[in-house]
Amino acid sequence: MAFELPKLSYAYNALEPHIDARTMEIHHTKHHQAYIDKLNAAVKGTKFEPMDVNEILEKINDVPESIRMAVRNHGGGHSNHALFWQVMVPNAGGQPSGKVADAINQVFGSFDKFKEEFSNAAAARFGSGWAWLVANKGKLEVYSTANQDSPLMEG
Repeated sequence: MAFELPKLSYAYNALEPHIDARTMEIHHTKHHQAYIDKLNAAVKGTKFEPMDVNEILEKINDVPESIRMAVRNHGGGHSNHALFWQVMVPNAGGQPSGKVADAINQVFGSFDKFKEEFSNAAAARFGSGWAWLVANKGKLEVYSTANQDSPLMEG
């Protein structure tokens, strides 16, 4: 099974003025597609070819060294961008509610303090990377990864 570029549920200009249409189009059709093409090439003919990308990333240390870096970079790029397209949607955002809000308030004190810590983690990342809100052993924490790495690679 070859990995495929996910279709967006919204137009490229739907996130303006926060992210312009051209940036969205380039990231979707060029960058994300390149991650997919190179990931497909790396896993072709291996036991990893039919697997879900997130399952592969969770087992990154089981990937043969000869293709591990390509799978790490391009699998991470594919997984991270696929999640990005799902969570960055028009007419969304604002304060969370329910269990997520309760957990954020318990760990960070308030949603504003969480946003500050999250923004600081993103801004402190030298070069390219990602900032994440993760559940680590049942507790929320802000986490940052370099390049196309993913928290899934950490177990």
